[in-house]
Amino acid sequence: MFDQLVPMQVLPFNYLTLKPMKTLIVIALAILFVACSKKQDDGSLKTVLLQQLKNSHTKEEWFAPINVAVNGVTAEQSNWKDSSDNHSIGQLVSHLVFWNERVLKSFQGNTPPNFEGDNATTFTQLNENEWNAATRKLDSIQTMFEQLVETGSDDQLKEWSSTISNIGMHNAYHTGQIIYIRKRNGWWKPAR
Repeated sequence: MFDQLVPMQVLPFNYLTLKPMKTLIVIALAILFVACSKKQDDGSLKTVLLQQLKNSHTKEEWFAPINVAVNGVTAEQSNWKDSSDNHSIGQLVSHLVFWNERVLKSFQGNTPPNFEGDNATTFTQLNENEWNAATRKLDSIQTMFEQLVETGSDDQLKEWSSTISNIGMHNAYHTGQIIYIRKRNGWWKPAR
């Protein structure tokens, strides 16, 4: 068996093949350096808050945002409820409109109307006109929030960062409930 082995041949060292290889390596390293030195997401508070708001509003990344969750829902579907105390899609949207609008007004420096009621009163049933208006209003509120965060001062964003972050989480939480209702009833798009 060993007698069939052929001794390894020593290939001549060719400087002509080494030069293009060196050039390729230098080019690859230059591309890598440029790519790594590009200004990436700066991780600033403004950037993080905007990302959270957009992800819970229109930008589909880790989860479906509210605009995707309500897209195509009819007024009749928005009022469907099971036999428990769970809320309908329309009630969840009315709740989000109520609280997001209050926080938006405060963030703008305005005083929202006094509210001493029970949170349960923010979950209202909607007719067809109210459903269509509520989804447009929620979209408008979220868009305005994003614009204000984009132009907000660092001091303002520091003061409001926890509240703005909670808006994104609150939206995501109720969006999950909306998607659950849609999936349960066969109203959700098929898995990708």
